[in-house]
Amino acid sequence: RNVRNVFFALAHLITVNLSSLFGLDVLQSSDVLTSGGRQVAVDSFFPRNSASVPAVIALHGSGGLHGEIGHDSARMLAGQGFAVFIPHYFERTNTTWADDRVARENFAPWMQTAADAITWATQQPLVKPDRVGLVGFSLGGYLALSVASQDNRVKAVVEYCGGLPEELEAHVSAMPPVLILHGEADRVVPVSEARTLQRLFDQHQVRYEIKVYPGAGHGFTGSALMDAGMTTLKFLARYLK
Repeated sequence: RNVRNVFFALAHLITVNLSSLFGLDVLQSSDVLTSGGRQVAVDSFFPRNSASVPAVIALHGSGGLHGEIGHDSARMLAGQGFAVFIPHYFERTNTTWADDRVARENFAPWMQTAADAITWATQQPLVKPDRVGLVGFSLGGYLALSVASQDNRVKAVVEYCGGLPEELEAHVSAMPPVLILHGEADRVVPVSEARTLQRLFDQHQVRYEIKVYPGAGHGFTGSALMDAGMTTLKFLARYLK
């Protein structure tokens, strides 16, 4: 299944013209970082004429990035006072699509690339280096949580339809605040992954919020989609600003 990008839910906010309410004025650029000796493209979005701002690093799902998908939502977040970076982390491993086998084989280098993206982002002139969040969809959600369990530079995580590999559950106590968003009828990543996170976070006193959308699958539509997008914005503002 072709998983769309990490900001799938936020993108639909554009359809109700919320961008006009936010008065977006955003600078967009294409940049490059080095990870594991490879060049990895980064799509960057900054609010124009702003002082130092928090950073959000977005990690796509198993289908990779395709053209402009996700850019509208990145612009919206930037218009709300975040620097947003979308690393093309598949370029680290020459991957175009990740099934379970490919994901297992390349998960460690992708984690390193996400960590390298944090380092790169914190070196950008307008970024507050102590205010970095991760947002991930599906495979990107697994990566976001995995990196956050190892890297104390991450101050907040929003994960859409993802989970945490069992091998890293022992490190869950190091996790920053997490927003869990999942569809109850998800057939790709079952909702049991969200319930496992909930149990682990309760056990280890990790701050978290969770929303499970009845009837929603791997990605949201309608009112669930709108709610997920607005909940994401509020959560990132609470923990990064």
